[in-house]
Amino acid sequence: MQSTELKDFVVDKIDDLKAKDVVVLDVANQSHITDFMVICSGTSKTHVRAIAENMIVEAKTAGMQPLGVEGRDSSEWVLVDLGGVILHVMQQATREFYDLEKLWTDSDA
Repeated sequence: MQSTELKDFVVDKIDDLKAKDVVVLDVANQSHITDFMVICSGTSKTHVRAIAENMIVEAKTAGMQPLGVEGRDSSEWVLVDLGGVILHVMQQATREFYDLEKLWTDSDA
């Protein structure tokens, strides 16, 4: 699956579980490890965990093995690395604190 198709797949699957404030960043010109970052919020630790776990299950069902998963224990910020797309599922306070959108869209970065 190409990165653009994978991005669309990820956005579709997180939408299934009502992820909030979905943002897609094209970081292909800024990063050598991925082409897209998808950032979304969950309403609670349980919601964050459910979005990430669903993404893992859906990826495996589609024949893709995630390269890595981080943050499952705390579920404040769970990262799912799918190669061409890295999914960040965060609780709102954590998302506001780290402000990844600004970090990756800042022209001076």
